[in-house]
Amino acid sequence: MEKALLVTIRLDSEKGSWKIEDTALELEELAATCRVEVVDNVTCLRDRPTPNLFIGKGKAEEIALLCQELEIDTVIFSHDLSSVQQRNLEEVIGKKTVDRTQLILDIFAWHAKTPEGKTQVELAQLQYLMPRLIGKGLILSRTGGGIGTSGPGEQRLEVDRRRIREKIDRLKDDLKHLALHRQTLRKKRKEGLIPGVALVGYTNAGKSTLLNALTDAGQTVADSLFTTLDPLSKNLQLPGGENVILSDTVGFLNNLPHHLIEAFKATLEEVIQADLLIHVLDASSALLEKNNRAVFSVLKELGAEKKLMITALNKIDLLEDRSWLQQLKGDFVNPVEISAKTKENLPALLEKIQDNFAERMVKAEIMVKHARMGLIDLFYRQGKVEHIEYLQKGIKLKVSLPRVLYQKLLHNKEIKEIN
Repeated sequence: MEKALLVTIRLDSEKGSWKIEDTALELEELAATCRVEVVDNVTCLRDRPTPNLFIGKGKAEEIALLCQELEIDTVIFSHDLSSVQQRNLEEVIGKKTVDRTQLILDIFAWHAKTPEGKTQVELAQLQYLMPRLIGKGLILSRTGGGIGTSGPGEQRLEVDRRRIREKIDRLKDDLKHLALHRQTLRKKRKEGLIPGVALVGYTNAGKSTLLNALTDAGQTVADSLFTTLDPLSKNLQLPGGENVILSDTVGFLNNLPHHLIEAFKATLEEVIQADLLIHVLDASSALLEKNNRAVFSVLKELGAEKKLMITALNKIDLLEDRSWLQQLKGDFVNPVEISAKTKENLPALLEKIQDNFAERMVKAEIMVKHARMGLIDLFYRQGKVEHIEYLQKGIKLKVSLPRVLYQKLLHNKEIKEIN
């Protein structure tokens, strides 16, 4: 297993946000998810980054000595590095260096399973690599030549940059086609009067576990970051009979790089288009409030921060003292405490979801002609049949149906109200 030394940096401009200990802990979790052995975590306080090393020369030399002593393979930094900083650090330290975005991209690549997920990861990797080609070594700046070229030919670096630009354009086109396919599916759901509900939250908050608990989706779960990368949508019937589409989404992270959000816009479309968001928060986490702010920061960038929302305070099974939950609930939007793992209080969550769509449903007694018995199956799928009676003149039902569907059926004289 690759042995890694972590370097957690706190800049003066970051005061008032996360403590350096919290940032160090999250970096350790990211590294562990990336299947490396974390040997040590060095912290560093700076007023601002230096242009050539990000950290000071003395600190870089100290890290170099530590790497030799601990037989380190890779040094992982908590901040993004420029190509110049990364090259200079590797010269001083004598070891491979990895910054935070590279670490996240490696995790994404490991977890991407679907063609869409893999395409998004590859696009993000190339967009990360593009501005960092300069200074990556002599191999990238050798000149070419030969038949079909004039003069010495293009520099190898320019060839690489052109090929990457072409590949980025192709991947963006692929994602546009995939996005159109998703848009078509969402349009069909809208036409079928089925609202969408998206699970959002900090990575490892328990979104996939909740999806499985509510729908038996079989989504992969693990106690690690970014287990879910590819979105999954499943049908969920609410207590009142209405069907909704419940979608899992990629977990959010503190200071999630903007270009990663851009690369994963296709996946995050489920958040943008949803009628209701369920914000899953780990109630057992000491970083609960900070994780909440990080999620809203990403939602704001997506333009989805004002959507209807339920806050699911998850993992209450891990709490030794629950007495403070009532006070905690006052700090969040439309809260309900749950345990997705033990399924505790999930009926209360379903009721809250139902309350958000209550105005969409109508209860009625109706009569359906025998010739239109096919509608019965529609009622079971789109609503709730509370009572059914087969009479000589037709089929008498007590139903709860989406209001738009009910009015459409009345208008087309497919059903008849019983007063």
